[in-house]
Amino acid sequence: MADIVDRKTRSRMMSGIRGANTAPEMAVRKFLHSKGYRYRLHASDVPGRPDIVLRKLGSVVFVHGCFWHRHAGCRFAYTPKSNIEFWKKKFSSNVARDQVVRRQLRRDGWRAHLIWECQVNDRGLKKLLKDLRKKAPNHTNGS
Repeated sequence: MADIVDRKTRSRMMSGIRGANTAPEMAVRKFLHSKGYRYRLHASDVPGRPDIVLRKLGSVVFVHGCFWHRHAGCRFAYTPKSNIEFWKKKFSSNVARDQVVRRQLRRDGWRAHLIWECQVNDRGLKKLLKDLRKKAPNHTNGS
C-alpha cells in the first residue's frame, strides 16, 4: 500500500515527532509532582537517559511510546505498510537498546519502571505510584 502523502510531507511529519517532553511524559511528571515526588529529567549520567530520575528512591521511569518501543498487543504498535524492512530494523534496534539499558540500570543498582503511553491514565498512574512506593533495595547511585 502506498503512503497517502508524498515523501517530503512524510519526512516533515516524522521530524515533528518529539523524543522528550511528550504529552504522556508531561502527564506522568505532573502526576508524580502532585504526589510530592521531586525528580530530575533525562539525566545524562544515568544509562539510557531515563525520562524521570528519582535518585532518593533509586528509581527511574521510562514513558515509552507504544509505536516506537513496540508495546506488545497494543493497537498503537502497528507497523507502517510502506518501507517495511526499514521499520522492522528500526523497531528491533529500539527494543534491543531498551533491553540493554534495563540490564545496565539493574547492574548499577537502579529500579527501572516503565509506563506505556496507552497506560497514562488513572489506573496506570496509580500502579506506577504503587510500584515506586515499594521498598527500594539497597542502592548506591547518588542518593
